[in-house]
This record gives sequence, C-alpha cells and structure tokens, in this order.
Amino acid sequence: MKSNSIWNADLGNGNYRNPILYADYSDPDAIRVGGDYFMIASSFCNAPGLPLLHSKDLVNWKVVNYIISEIPEERYKEPIHGCGVWAPAIRYHEGTYFVCFPMPDEGIYMSTATDPFGTWSKPVNIRPGAGWIDPCPFWDDDGKAYLVAGVAKSRIGYKSVLHMVEMQPDGMGLIGEEVKIFDGNENDQETIEGPKMYKRNGWYYIFAPAGGVKTGWQTVLRSRNVFGPYEYKVVMRQGDSTVNGPHQGAWVDTVTGEDWFLHFQDVYAAGRITHLQPMSWHEDWPVIGIAKEGTDGIRRDYGEPVMEYRKPNVGDITVSVCEPAASDDFTGSQLGLQWQWNANPRKEWYELTGNSLKLNAVRMEEAYGEMPNLLLQKWPAPEFTCITKLDLSHLADGEEAGVISMGMRYGLLTFRKDGSHLLPRFVAGEQKYGKILVEAVEESAQELPVIDWNHAGEIYVKYTVKQTGTQDLNSKEKGFPLELVTFGYSTDGSSYRKAGEMNAVPGRWVGVKNGVFCCYAGSEVKENCGYAVVDYVEYDRSL
Repeated sequence: MKSNSIWNADLGNGNYRNPILYADYSDPDAIRVGGDYFMIASSFCNAPGLPLLHSKDLVNWKVVNYIISEIPEERYKEPIHGCGVWAPAIRYHEGTYFVCFPMPDEGIYMSTATDPFGTWSKPVNIRPGAGWIDPCPFWDDDGKAYLVAGVAKSRIGYKSVLHMVEMQPDGMGLIGEEVKIFDGNENDQETIEGPKMYKRNGWYYIFAPAGGVKTGWQTVLRSRNVFGPYEYKVVMRQGDSTVNGPHQGAWVDTVTGEDWFLHFQDVYAAGRITHLQPMSWHEDWPVIGIAKEGTDGIRRDYGEPVMEYRKPNVGDITVSVCEPAASDDFTGSQLGLQWQWNANPRKEWYELTGNSLKLNAVRMEEAYGEMPNLLLQKWPAPEFTCITKLDLSHLADGEEAGVISMGMRYGLLTFRKDGSHLLPRFVAGEQKYGKILVEAVEESAQELPVIDWNHAGEIYVKYTVKQTGTQDLNSKEKGFPLELVTFGYSTDGSSYRKAGEMNAVPGRWVGVKNGVFCCYAGSEVKENCGYAVVDYVEYDRSL
C-alpha cells in the first residue's frame, strides 16, 4: 500500500501554511515541556477519547496517545452524540502531566501521567454535577492551585459566565466556593467560554473565546488578583482574513523566547481545524496574528490570522516533516491511533489478524448512525479519496458490511450476504435533534444491482470528498465549503460503479468522519456470527 501525504503544513522553505491540521481536532489546548509540544482536543462520545498529539516545532504533528480508553460513565456504551468529552485543558506541574476535561452532564474530571506517551490514570470526577464546562487548572507561584471554567446554558440555564475556584494542589478536588469572575452578558462578550489561564509579569491572564464558534473572536482578561476584578480586550478577529471565528486555543512559547497561539476555525462539514498564529505583546496585552494599520494609519491593538508565515524558531534541532496517520493496512498489534469508535468499544467487536482487520457482525438495534460499533476517523483534508478493500466471504446470510460517512446527515454503502449474492444498497440518514439529544432518525435506502458471489468476496469501496462551492450560513460569514460525498464500488479495484452521493453535514459539534462497520438486523443476538475483513484503507489527495 502506498503512503501519501494528505495534508502537511510544512512548506519546506522555512514557512508553514494554515491550517496546520486540516482535521477536526476541536477545542485544542497545548503546552511545551522542554523541547516537546503536546496538544489535546475534544472527543465527545467517540472512544478512545481525548487524542494527544506531539510536535517538536508546532507545525508537524502526530497523534501519539489517547488520555482515556473509554468515556467515563455507563451510558456511553451507546453513542450519545454531542455529549461526553468537551473542551479539555492540559498542564504540566512538578513532574506530572494533568488533563482536565468536562462532561457537561456528569462533571469535571482530572487524569494524570508522569509519562504522556504511557497509560494515564483513571479519571477522577473532581466536581460532580451538570453545567460547568471548559475547565483549566492553574498553579500559582505560592503553590496554591485554582480552576477556571465556563458554563453550558443547555445544562445550567445561563451562559457567558466564567467561574474561579481554588483547587487542591494535587488537582484531585476543589476547595471552597466558586467565584464569578466575569460575566459576558454585561458587556459585548456574549458566549465567552473555553478559558485558559496563565501568568506573566505579575498579571493573571485568562484567554477566552467569545462571540460564538462560527463568527467569534479571541478575548483576553487580565488582573493582578486571581479572583479579579478582570479587565478585558479583544486580541484577535477575523478582519480581512478568510478565517472565520478564530478563537479557542492555547498560548505556547519556544525555547528561543517566541510566543505562538494555537486555535481552531469552524469550516462546517470538516469540523474545527487547527491554525497556528504568531503572538506578540503590546503594553502587557497579547496581540494574536498580525496587527494591521487601520484606515487612519493607527496601529490596531488586535491581530488578524495569517495564512502563511515563517515557522517558529525552536532552536537548533532537526524536525521531520509529518502529519497524523490516515491510511492503514492493519499490520500492527493495535488499532492505529487515527481510529475511534462511535461509542465505548467492546473487545468482541474486532480482531487484528496480523495483516488485516476482522470486524465481527454486531446486531444492529437502532439506525445505522446509532450503531456503537462504527469504526471511524476524521476527514484528513479538504478533498480526498479513500479506497477501502473488503473481504466479505466470511459473512453469514443476512449479515452486512460496508463504509459509512458519519455526520448529522450520513450516508453509507452496505453489502448484505444473501445466499450466492451480495445485495448492495446506498442508505441516506439524518438525525433529528431536540434540545440536547437525538429524538428521531430518518433513513431511506436505494437498492443497487445484485452482485454474483465470487470465490473471495472482495469488494472495493471508493469514498470521495470534493468541494463544490461555498454556502453562506450567516450574513456575517464569508461562506463555508460545500462538500459533495460520493460512494462507488468495484469487484476488481479498477472499474467502479457509482452508488450514491450526498451533501455533507457535520455531526453534533464534530466534523464528518468516515469508516467501516459490520452488522446484522434482527431482534435476537446470534451465537455464531460471521465477519468481514478490512484489508486496507488508502487515502489519496487525487480525486
């Protein structure tokens, strides 16, 4: 299987391009420890959860671990789209790595490790209860520790408020009562959330996005006292750039003294992709991106995003050009780190055979999009083709396997075994949401020509994502890409028949994912099930 570069930000000439990751690593937070950068992101109901990425230069990144192997709490054995792990924070204190993450219905959790590449501790719920989100721990110079957090209106009835509370120095509990330190409803900072706390020159800083995911900006609060009062300033806006809603992320520095900011941009179907901006200081306020002159020639005190810039100066080191994995031939002893399940996984769902992935048929209790055993990965680029080779010769009658494009609007190409035939069909589905949860799912199916069985049962599925224009979802926005997803299939890997197409719609707070499944319909669990074999998935930028 050939290895292709899908999206790499390193231009090879000393510059980089944005986004540095064209993939849905949403709500990023990052730290530097020595010469290493570690970044984490939201994962919602997908498991394993909380991907950990590593870089040496802030441009070239690889997924190296997950903080949690499964989502805490029993109910996540089924997909609960939009719930689960929201915006996390990562910090390093006295030899220990801390990851603090919210689950808006369950509480605020903390996990730790001394080796970030190893196994992280079982999460501890340090603030049980619904409502608080986006927590960030902070250790002060005197050894005291604090936690700053936002709130979710859908769980607590109000929004745009930040709270501060003292935390145990070991990070495993809270002390005293929380204090409201900022209310965005009282000024022009509505929907302020995602706070990240730092200290510089005697100032306490809280970096917090406001204005909403799609059209917002980056705000920074500062105070001489942990509990305030805090003054604020907008430090980055979209301005004349094409980067809508540039906010929510992490301030990091380099060993050479430079400052940089990682943030996301919501591009609709592909999710929230990651950008890197230079950061400077003006009168003890940060300016993120490039500050441009106004029409009156006066320097602005906020920045606008860059699309190309020189790479960070990280010292005299050699950095390999890399990107998160996408293609997979399943030759390892564990699933590749690009893969996540639609819910907490069960060991009986799959097996790695040494040169392929065996997916056991699992009873389908709900609609296709509600199956927990969907094995998925993020879109890795704005446009691409993914070829999946399946061996369906081990399916029992009535069992099926295929490839799915998963979002609130989803599509899939499935092949059901029926005696000496394979019955292919293209299924389109859409999730209908209430205030928080899916309340209904609508599905329709298009039957395709019957495939006569061959001795191997080999099927090739071609999944193509192509940008076909833009859509203007709000008058304040310049339009998001409109992606057309097309499915095709072949029995020889050369000549493909078109099976169906759909306009992509993201999932609940997540970008579209694509992947594989194996299942059967019925009211009873079968004792002896067949299986499908996934020989490989291969991504390519060519369409």
